[in-house]
Amino acid sequence: MAPLDLAGLRLAVQDPAQVKTRAIDLHANAHDASHFLLIPQAVVTAGNAAEVGGLLRASAAQGVPLTFRSGGTSLSGQAVTDGVLVDVRRNFRNIDVLDGGARVRVQPGVTVRALNARLARYGRKFGPDPASEAACTIGGVVANNSSGMNCGTVDNTYRTLESLTVVLPSGTVIDTGAPDADRKLRALEPDLYAGLARLADRVRNNADSVRRIRQQFSMKNTMGYGLNSLLDFQGPVDIMAHLIVGSEGTLGFVAEAVFRTIPRLPHAAAALLVFPDLEAANSALPALVETGAATVELMDALSLKVGQVLKGTPPVVRDLAVSDHAALLVEYSAGSAAQLAELRHRGEGILPGLGLSAPARFTGDSRERGQLWQLRKGLYASVAGARPRGTTALLEDIVVPVSVLGRTCRELIRLFDKHSYSNSVIFGHAKDGNVHFMLTDGFATTAELDRYSAFTEDMVDLVLAEGGSLKAEHGTGRVMAPYVRRQYGDELYDVMRTIKQLFDPAAMLNPGVLMDEDPLAHLRHIKTVPPVAAEVDRCVSCGYCEPVCPSKDITLTPRQRIVTLRAIESARLAGDTALVKELEKDYGYESVDTCAVDGMCQTACPVDINTGSLVKSLRTADAGPLANGAWNAAARHWEGVTRGASLALTVVHKLPAAAIAPPNKAARAVLGADTVPLYSAELPGGGSVRKRPAPAGDVDAVYFPACVGTMFGPAGAESNAEERGVQYSFEQLCARAGLTLLVPAGIDGLCCGTPWSSKGMAAGQTTMREKTLAALREATRDGELPIVCDASSCTEGLRQAVESELPAAGQRALRMVDAVDFAAEHILPRLSDHRKLESLALHPTCSSTRMGLNDALGAVAGAVAERVEIPENWGCCAFAGDRGMLHPELTASATAKQAAEVADLGAAAHVSCNRTCELGMTRATGAQYRHVLEVLEELTR
Repeated sequence: MAPLDLAGLRLAVQDPAQVKTRAIDLHANAHDASHFLLIPQAVVTAGNAAEVGGLLRASAAQGVPLTFRSGGTSLSGQAVTDGVLVDVRRNFRNIDVLDGGARVRVQPGVTVRALNARLARYGRKFGPDPASEAACTIGGVVANNSSGMNCGTVDNTYRTLESLTVVLPSGTVIDTGAPDADRKLRALEPDLYAGLARLADRVRNNADSVRRIRQQFSMKNTMGYGLNSLLDFQGPVDIMAHLIVGSEGTLGFVAEAVFRTIPRLPHAAAALLVFPDLEAANSALPALVETGAATVELMDALSLKVGQVLKGTPPVVRDLAVSDHAALLVEYSAGSAAQLAELRHRGEGILPGLGLSAPARFTGDSRERGQLWQLRKGLYASVAGARPRGTTALLEDIVVPVSVLGRTCRELIRLFDKHSYSNSVIFGHAKDGNVHFMLTDGFATTAELDRYSAFTEDMVDLVLAEGGSLKAEHGTGRVMAPYVRRQYGDELYDVMRTIKQLFDPAAMLNPGVLMDEDPLAHLRHIKTVPPVAAEVDRCVSCGYCEPVCPSKDITLTPRQRIVTLRAIESARLAGDTALVKELEKDYGYESVDTCAVDGMCQTACPVDINTGSLVKSLRTADAGPLANGAWNAAARHWEGVTRGASLALTVVHKLPAAAIAPPNKAARAVLGADTVPLYSAELPGGGSVRKRPAPAGDVDAVYFPACVGTMFGPAGAESNAEERGVQYSFEQLCARAGLTLLVPAGIDGLCCGTPWSSKGMAAGQTTMREKTLAALREATRDGELPIVCDASSCTEGLRQAVESELPAAGQRALRMVDAVDFAAEHILPRLSDHRKLESLALHPTCSSTRMGLNDALGAVAGAVAERVEIPENWGCCAFAGDRGMLHPELTASATAKQAAEVADLGAAAHVSCNRTCELGMTRATGAQYRHVLEVLEELTR
């Protein structure tokens, strides 16, 4: 490979800083969800299609490979490179809904979930429905011809694509939907135009080629190029557009695409059908499909055994004595309740004749359906998360004719046994003959690679003998590139090679992907996973965490934090001390300082990793004795600390900004940006003390007002004396509802402990936890009364403190309730009719999301306003206690898109349920955010 000339890349983009070559940038971005690993020479964040064209030309001029990366959820190695890696996730996120939702124009950095959220208001959805929809992006969906559980081959990417704008390797940009697209392609790319026409004639005039293509693409098939486009379309422009689909970034860059959407069916019913064995399940498929089943998901016997230990598994599986059983998860979808009832009637009508091993019924209950889908979707997480430390999980997929699916699965199980792969569950989309299976191993030693190679050869023979395809959904990538010729034969393989030469004569776009003459290519560049930390060793690098991470557009994501630690450990084991030093030099800011430790990554992680916990442990390890001692002292004298902070904010709030900024910035420069907060004008003055006299009568709940109410005064208090904060508002609401509250004695010296845990100050956290739990034991009469807190992050912190306590024999466990939840259950039903605002912008918090409070939050917000708007771009604000004051750039990045959306809403009021999040959103939007209970109290006076 030629040496990289960075100057050429930097000239291709607007800002030279878009080209990154630090070790941490290269290693953090090297990983996608596959089991392959190559380290790029440079990572470039492209801003638009013109920059992509410039990068393509610069790369071709140097003879350096170039690869595009968006969501990085692909499993076959198609998004890794040792050349130039171009990030198209950050700046390509536009969505334009067309024709009332019937069509949509979308850019490659948009996730499928975000696209469906936009389409939902029109009663429409995107056709492809991949399981990775929360994180996979349209760029990858097009590159892999994604399908999913429901869409099959009818509504996949290929079938729903209308047009696309492609940047060819030459830098030429073609919008295939433009009226002059044919003329432009013929004029600017004459060799490509003529070559595609010749290839179409060549294929159409070869009866064997036509037969083979029709057979291969009658099922899900992402192996090689989409040769069906040469038969399905006449003109070179349409052929080109559909060849791009499934080309895995080897033919060009899709800057945007226009799709036809499909109706969103709001009604569904599901059942889990358990059969004696795989053959019985397979035999039932035709009848089930004929009834109109939208989804039929297969689980083999080992899947059912794994599922029996998952939390919430339904009794039909939990109580089953599994031997050779198999199960089908069947779901019907409909546009109306009447249509669903008809479908259920058909499905239930055939159940008696299926020979089931256990009774079954269809349910439309969302909770019960959720349990069934949790069983199906939890298989991968359970097996991958439980794999031995230091091993890699390799998830494969194949497709065969539905009639031979049972036999193929049985043979796969035999191959697992033959090659000593244990815990290799089989699951997948039975209606399409498409199943997934997992292998876990080190894939590092000669013996491990020989075993994998032998298994792969046997598996390839099995699938091709049954007339199947070696890749159904995941793309050819690197893992199956050596086998494309074997699947298609010499003639069609030569057609594919000609396609590549026509589009990319320099062979610089993603070489080694989709076709590779090296028969051992799939055994090279397999990543190793050195053990690093118990919190993260089960990470499979899937990238599901990235869309919800507030630092994703400024520093590192949870996946990148983990893989960089692995890179450091790998370098240490290899004796590469220079690389260790270089990675560690930047890791502090990129990973530790700018992590909000909000835990949203855990809500998206299939193996339940909270990377925030990892960062907390790193902060604990880095905390010196001086800082630990200071924070421990603060825990012992917390009342004085909070009152001091309140007084300081009150004083500086009255001073001009010009008097505050210079000494504040000087202190940050001397003591460090991660130590001294940056003051900003929107911060309020200090708050008030929390203590209250004990009530005389019976008590309904213990009230734990959060200490942030002491440090930070209420929004708008300087201009309106009626603004008294959430403590006053909650107390007034409870009084109106006839509820009596007890505030614990010594409350001004108590805290949930989050400031210590988030900073890694273990001694102070222990001191505060012991103080607080003792006070709560006394106030609740040893657990008799519930404890209510008025800030969601503090409620979560208290819950964690409570859960860490081991009650003595006979002691009740303490019960934590958030004020929003308490209000929804106990206050709203007792309030009289009251006026409502016209509209409300609502910001759920990371803690309200993690604790499952958002339904209650929505109920309270619904009592405040006629229309409640949660921005589509909602996410963690990253204020994270004082993190937004220490690193305001983090909050600015996390809230940028949401803030723009909030401005467009024009809501009458703006609310949340946590004081520091309210401060963060106030800074981001310029609108005063308040606790939702404050607004409710005003409206019910």
